[in-house]
Amino acid sequence: MNRVLVVIPAYNEAENIERVVDELITHYPELDYLIINDGSKDQTAEICRSRGYHLLDLPVNLGLAGCFQAGMKYACLKGYQYAIQFDGDGQHRPEYIESMRQKMDEGYDIVIGSRFVDEKKSFSMRMIGSRMIAAAIRLTTGVHVADPTSGMRMFNQKMIREFALNLNYGPEPDTVSFLLKQGARVAEVPVVIGDRLGGESYLKPAVAVSYMARMMISILLIQNFRKKKG
Repeated sequence: MNRVLVVIPAYNEAENIERVVDELITHYPELDYLIINDGSKDQTAEICRSRGYHLLDLPVNLGLAGCFQAGMKYACLKGYQYAIQFDGDGQHRPEYIESMRQKMDEGYDIVIGSRFVDEKKSFSMRMIGSRMIAAAIRLTTGVHVADPTSGMRMFNQKMIREFALNLNYGPEPDTVSFLLKQGARVAEVPVVIGDRLGGESYLKPAVAVSYMARMMISILLIQNFRKKKG
């Protein structure tokens, strides 16, 4: 697993970043990691530097797309076999990385850590929104993705190069839909996503509704006109 890079986008994660990274260092030393500090306004960067963490410190906030692409450029440059998107708030659990890597070894391009792949019924807003986006992806690609909104995603070298060199987009459900149309193979493995360790999530109900609407419009309409560079 020493060719897996854990890419940790971090924006104002001063309350969480030490616990997240220390757990990786202590219990999963076979994994490499890189924190992408996305122009945080709190002490995230200072904490990382004082602790000697592997840090890419962006001078301004680029948002998830630019922040994640910076991490993928690093993964591409260093020749990593796999890269996994991993939240800096403690919600993603590192014990699932190995099962995701094993699934990748079966020949998939993207493996998603799914909260819902084994779940039969749920009436949470998160589940309802994810199912609506999943239905839009299935309608436009013919592929069923149980949890397209999960942020825990692993990518192979082909996808690393795509994000590093060709795709100026974040790893969102509409990009997954686009990649499926380009022939990418996607699989899911069941995971449990924990609660945020500290701080406050930006994904308030109004933001979540706006996000879902934006993804639906993008998947159903915009992706039909999207073209890949190169």
